[in-house]
Amino acid sequence: MLEELKEAVWRANLDLAKQGLVILTWGNVSGIERRRDLVVIKPSGVGYDAMRPADMVVVALDGGAVVEGKLRPSSDTPSHLALYRAWPAIGGVTHSHSAHATMFAQACKPIPCLGTTHADQFYGEVPVARPLTREEVEEDYEGNTGRVIVERFADLDPKVIPGALVANHGPFTWGRDAADAVANAVALEAIAKMALGTLLIAPLTPPLAEHILDKHHLRKHGPAAYYGQKTKNE
Repeated sequence: MLEELKEAVWRANLDLAKQGLVILTWGNVSGIERRRDLVVIKPSGVGYDAMRPADMVVVALDGGAVVEGKLRPSSDTPSHLALYRAWPAIGGVTHSHSAHATMFAQACKPIPCLGTTHADQFYGEVPVARPLTREEVEEDYEGNTGRVIVERFADLDPKVIPGALVANHGPFTWGRDAADAVANAVALEAIAKMALGTLLIAPLTPPLAEHILDKHHLRKHGPAAYYGQKTKNE
């Protein structure tokens, strides 16, 4: 079942490790088959070197029941499912504890947009979701982790800000598919490192001017984008 998606999700999880975004088993990637409302995700606690495509676990979008797989799915599965249910346009989700992005999350601070490198990938600061209450942790910790991200995006567009921090926890990113979600995780960690270094050098550095933010983001994204090459369909 969903063999191509299992392969893609497996490769995306390996890329998460190859890019240095995880150590031990501190991260996971998933992908969704929207036509069948099924999600493929990394198994819980299994080392990246030991995984194979057949180890990926298929779960139902509604409720998270295991549909196929001998291993338990990632403990973060309910967080992924909450994002998929909220945002039908996304096709992949990544969670990690990459060092610099997690520093901002632990400080409960957004990653400010200080330069054009950030603007190329994220349209403005990367927001931080609020801490979970005691009741939310006890009721459904992982599910509510996804829900506070969705809550934070009530007035934001997840298409142009493809990532968020969860207070005291770490980063989540998403994208068109699993590989795109990983690419956004790589970018998120890079801009977090740059922002931290910039603020150490000059703590009062102001946000990037809006007209430069617009130029850099929109030249790569949106209907008038001109960065890169045209596809065959254009």
